[in-house]
Amino acid sequence: MVRGPLFLALSITVIASAASAEIARVKSTSGNAIVQRGANHIPAATGQALEAGDWLVTGKDGRMSLTFVDNTRFAVGPNSRIAVSKFEYDRTRQQGSFVTQVDRGSLAVVSGKIAKSGRDAMQVRTPNSLLGVRGTRFIVEVPK
Repeated sequence: MVRGPLFLALSITVIASAASAEIARVKSTSGNAIVQRGANHIPAATGQALEAGDWLVTGKDGRMSLTFVDNTRFAVGPNSRIAVSKFEYDRTRQQGSFVTQVDRGSLAVVSGKIAKSGRDAMQVRTPNSLLGVRGTRFIVEVPK
């Protein structure tokens, strides 16, 4: 009987650890730029690790650039609110799934290995559209 609850507890621990894995690093930042992780608002700083579920928020003078573990690069412009909703990456097979949500502002992207690994492996959601990325460079702008 003890075996079932123990297994469940171990499974929950593994899931929680995977959820907080580093997916990217902030390469540069200027102006008002924060990373919102749950209820925490963390000033963005060079070298800061990001996790899936983080929101990238910039003010009118804010900018930040990021590099993800699959070599995807983001440049977040002023007055932006962008979430990395989902990020899963298998370094061995160089495959995964990447979903970004742009609520407002601008995002320039140079896609990495995930986008090249399969059809719709990388997606960008806006309030009015869903973009399937096939491995390219692009800019998304969403007005306030």
